[in-house]
Amino acid sequence: MKKLKIDIVSDVMCPWCVIGYKNLETALAQLSDEFDAEISWKPFELNPDMPIEGQDLNEHLTQKYGLTEEQSDANRKHILEMGEKAGFTFNLDGKRIMINSFDLHRLLTWAAAEGKQTALKLAFFKAHFTDLLYLNDEESLLSVVQSVGLDKVRAKEILASGEYFQEVRSEQNKLQQMGITSVPTFIINDEYALTGGQPSDAFVQAFKQIAEQNSQ
Repeated sequence: MKKLKIDIVSDVMCPWCVIGYKNLETALAQLSDEFDAEISWKPFELNPDMPIEGQDLNEHLTQKYGLTEEQSDANRKHILEMGEKAGFTFNLDGKRIMINSFDLHRLLTWAAAEGKQTALKLAFFKAHFTDLLYLNDEESLLSVVQSVGLDKVRAKEILASGEYFQEVRSEQNKLQQMGITSVPTFIINDEYALTGGQPSDAFVQAFKQIAEQNSQ
């Protein structure tokens, strides 16, 4: 069994990050006889200057990317279709907001030490994109943390303090120095990188190529 170390640079606010991950999951399931993957999530903030109260998503996208209503609609439709293909449900009907995700990254760093990082990350994706929970609301956030079996009281302590602040910042700086400017970025075995919401076939092909190169 060949080992794969996969670091996923990602933001909970990024729809392509969950699409890419679900496709990665499909690829790993197809190759489960050949590869054993160890996955960890690395912090990236799409909107580090976003205030804590967040912003209406449509308003945010118009401001940030200058999208017209037609472009926004086409964009949403595409995300919906790609999500369905990957096996993830996006709810694009209700009021959606963009928030500052720094606290989510602090909780995810803690969750890694508890062996629950991927579970929490996926729960955050579902809460944000499917259930339309506002993750800048502490009670909503803590309920998601608790849903994966993590200690709600401990999570509340972390949010109230500066714990994991330094770890997240130094990880972000390291990734920046590596030249990573977009998400998702999948870093494989510390030397190969795939970017964007890749289809599962692209992962299968990449893993097979890597295995071939390593065996030469």
